[in-house]
Amino acid sequence: MLELLAISKSFPGVKALDAVSLQFQPGQIHALVGENGAGKSTAIKIIAGIYQPDAGQIIYNGQPLHFRNYRDSLERGIDIVNQEIQVIPNASVAENIMLDKMITRGRSGIIRWRAVNTVAERYMKMVDLRVHPATKMRALSAAQKQLAQIAKALAADARVLLLDEPTSCLTEHEAGNLFHILRQLKSDGRTIIFVSHKFEEVFALCDKVSVLRDGKCVGTRDIAGLSRDELIRMMIGRECVAERFGRLDADHTREALRVDHLTRAGKANDISFTLYHGEILGFYGLVGSGRTELARILIGEDQPDTGTICVKAQPTRIRSVADALGRCRIGYVTENRKEEGLFLKSPVCTNITVTIWRNIINAFTRRISRPKETAAAQSMVRDLSIRTTGLGQHVEDLSGGNQQKVSLAKWLAADCDILIIDEPTVGVDVGAKEQIHRLIWDLAKVRGKSIILISSDMPEIIKLASRILVFKDQRIIGQVDGVDDGSKPYEQISTAIGEHLA
Repeated sequence: MLELLAISKSFPGVKALDAVSLQFQPGQIHALVGENGAGKSTAIKIIAGIYQPDAGQIIYNGQPLHFRNYRDSLERGIDIVNQEIQVIPNASVAENIMLDKMITRGRSGIIRWRAVNTVAERYMKMVDLRVHPATKMRALSAAQKQLAQIAKALAADARVLLLDEPTSCLTEHEAGNLFHILRQLKSDGRTIIFVSHKFEEVFALCDKVSVLRDGKCVGTRDIAGLSRDELIRMMIGRECVAERFGRLDADHTREALRVDHLTRAGKANDISFTLYHGEILGFYGLVGSGRTELARILIGEDQPDTGTICVKAQPTRIRSVADALGRCRIGYVTENRKEEGLFLKSPVCTNITVTIWRNIINAFTRRISRPKETAAAQSMVRDLSIRTTGLGQHVEDLSGGNQQKVSLAKWLAADCDILIIDEPTVGVDVGAKEQIHRLIWDLAKVRGKSIILISSDMPEIIKLASRILVFKDQRIIGQVDGVDDGSKPYEQISTAIGEHLA
């Protein structure tokens, strides 16, 4: 049994854990849930030896643990799959998986690469990672990198496995395969601690759930007999009522963006659509269906082979992300905030204002106006309820949900006319999710922004979009209109989407 006894941990200005006591049993999958910043990631990083507690004790099989670092936890059979993608990009997939267990020729130290690749491939097959083991990690997608991290943990043969938002960028198929593996590990008597914001995963997979709120443990319950509403109440301390926002009334006489027969080999296949002023246009489909690939063409990250893009009815060629923002006033909130959306080791202020530096440079000194930069950042922190110790706090020290808010704030500060938002609430708790949904809807309804919303969360896209385009195999295969019509029930709209994908 693994037990935390009155564990406390503080960072500058924040008490992340306050005398938290928890018990984790072998042969169980134990969920750890709570709002962003509740202390979940801090707790499992302490178990893994990445952080040291300020007070309290960890007991494992009746013995106190005193880990100095992550390697100590590995030696005791405890491993972690971090929410943040942590790989060596210029090393192969096999090297990343086998990093701490390379196979050598006796005592010579010479690595047996064929054996390393063979063993790594065994664990790659377990997680359905379909690439050659010699492939460089930098060539993989975010989802494939996450699968490689999970394969590395499985290769360690840990008795205690800590999983921090492991499915945040996985497809439904990949997540289902992971759950099958976890159930096998559970039957083998392993202890699995599972951190997730996805309630459907918690209820489908886990045996117990412990709830953290503001650094304290507010209770542990058996999943059997626990309702979703009870779990939300434990997390946020109040009822959370789902709200339907109403009609957007987009102006269909004003084109914000029009795409005609846009094609790029392997990414977009004869794509045509129009985005109107004040509209939220949904892009729905499974990961890899072409939604994000199309978005990257629209912001100039990739160039089309054929087809045209018109911004406000004027044909244009968007040459880069900077061109999209500066000339076309198009912003893009990426799905991969860790690698593409944020400067993790830079302050909150820098991350929020980087898109407006050119607008706040002093005409004489050519230096950024610090008062204007501070005012803009403070406004975004206030409007988005970003939980931070101050504008100077590094973004890497924020919770996942607050990092997502900073990623969104960067583009809101730039006051883009067109905003492409890719998977806006991945890794975000139920309370922050409601805030982000309200913010997106207000941007269209109140401020007249034109928004493309990319999401594989069907309830989310039905709640926010006025129209939904359905993607499969890099093409648009259907359209669902009148999504914001209050007379249409959720089931009718979800069925219409499903019929296009059938």
